[in-house]
Amino acid sequence: MVPAMTMFRTAILRLTFAALMAFGLFGANTAQAGMNCVQFVQSQTKLGLHGDAWKWWNASVGQFDRGNRPQPGSVLVFSKTRILPHGHVALVKAVQNSRSILIDHANWSPIHGRRGQVERSVQVIDVSAKNDWSRVRVWYAPTAEVGQTNYAVTGFIYPRKAPLHHHGH
Repeated sequence: MVPAMTMFRTAILRLTFAALMAFGLFGANTAQAGMNCVQFVQSQTKLGLHGDAWKWWNASVGQFDRGNRPQPGSVLVFSKTRILPHGHVALVKAVQNSRSILIDHANWSPIHGRRGQVERSVQVIDVSAKNDWSRVRVWYAPTAEVGQTNYAVTGFIYPRKAPLHHHGH
């Protein structure tokens, strides 16, 4: 009886471990490292910006146009917050309407239990009171829906070079 009980316990432990691995709850450090958001956006653009994602906004001053309206090809910059201590950047793929865009980004949703995955055509919804894209919700693959968390957004960096001289506004 003892060997049968040991085999049963071993089988249960193996199944538990397999389930935890499948859901990405154990062994996350052993998963193959993927790409972070900065590396992804750098690979898709020629902006030449680097460092933590939230720093891109200030780093782009004088180099690129910036604003609070999404445009295809622009970079969406998420603010540094407790939830996003490094911020986040994503590439705007399409504008669906005044409150919805599609982005390409990396390292947001764990996919097959692994972080660092690239996701394409991900929906982002503007939930700001003034429709100024200062607060958004983002599609989250594990729940297959736009998440319930509101994320602070700094703005959009446009791939055009900023004009050398600004005339009053």
